[in-house]
Amino acid sequence: MQHDHPWLLRARRSMDNGLVVVEIFALAATGIATTWAIGKEILLMLTTGNVTLADLLLMFLYLEVLAMIGQYLRTGQIQVRFPIYIAIVALARYVIIDAKDIETMRLVVVAAAVLLFTLAVLALRYGHVRFPYREGTADAAADRATRDVHE
Repeated sequence: MQHDHPWLLRARRSMDNGLVVVEIFALAATGIATTWAIGKEILLMLTTGNVTLADLLLMFLYLEVLAMIGQYLRTGQIQVRFPIYIAIVALARYVIIDAKDIETMRLVVVAAAVLLFTLAVLALRYGHVRFPYREGTADAAADRATRDVHE
């Protein structure tokens, strides 16, 4: 099969454009849903007059999701660390909410998962420092954009 045939190139462009539309729609829907959830959580805290650590961790989870969307919109990439941070906070929230009912073995497993996620972040950060991306690549541009946002 000829890989540079005009019909094939046109089909690739059409599919790529279609995927971009789906990505934008999904990002917008996720951002709107997350913002809605933040609003509902704030309203719940105001009406009950009570703010717990679990509420704050949930808000942090929502903010991490919005940060991940922002990162994708700025760079076109999602860094692997963002979902790992979300997983760590979600596990911490799980332990805090269900602390009274968690069996010892389950707590050990959750703690091990948090430790593994933390080691994964450490390995990723070490890799970024020790083996930086080559200049001129899309990864290097995304890494610079991430540093600019967080500094």
